[in-house]
Amino acid sequence: MSLLGPLPGEELQPGLILQRGWFGRPAQEALVANLRDIIRAAPLFAPVMPRTGTPFSVRMTNCGPLGWVSDVRGYRYQPQHPETGAPWPAIPPVLLETWRELAGYARLPEACLVNWYEGKAKMGLHQDRDEDEFAAPVLSVSLGDACLFRYGGLKRKDPTRSVRLESGDVLLIGGASRLCFHGVDRVEAASSDLLPRGGRINLTMRRVTPG
Repeated sequence: MSLLGPLPGEELQPGLILQRGWFGRPAQEALVANLRDIIRAAPLFAPVMPRTGTPFSVRMTNCGPLGWVSDVRGYRYQPQHPETGAPWPAIPPVLLETWRELAGYARLPEACLVNWYEGKAKMGLHQDRDEDEFAAPVLSVSLGDACLFRYGGLKRKDPTRSVRLESGDVLLIGGASRLCFHGVDRVEAASSDLLPRGGRINLTMRRVTPG
């Protein structure tokens, strides 16, 4: 967490809690070093939409016992990289500690999805509902350039609001907001110098199976 200590959480709506500056700069740099090792073991890949094969604008990888993938066969979690067939690397201890402190859920996450946004990459409104355990939150960590994060209700047509997420912020998506629609409208290029090439990394930890 931040060397200054965690700031009070800001409840954006019931169950959606933003911890600004949870990770200070040294912790962010250490996480980026962890991610370099993860990506060497589990290279970034380009997912595609089910059925249509339309590519996502982000590239991704995973760490943990399970990893989320998307291809023409559908969305799912699986224990191996879709291209190399190798098991996913372990979730870094600092992320597991963050889960213990913020998630309010006894069991550890089984998957940590790593999304890499560069250029004009974004993420349309969606729900995280491929898990079998909705009592556990999704815990999201932002690194690098800031983004405009959009969130709404449990229906796609519900009104939405937006908030700026910056490097080091942690967002808990749980409780009444566990299945809220959310997405990333845009990334603010050159808003952070954490990543040498710019861009944004988003880490989302999930519990997939019930306790």
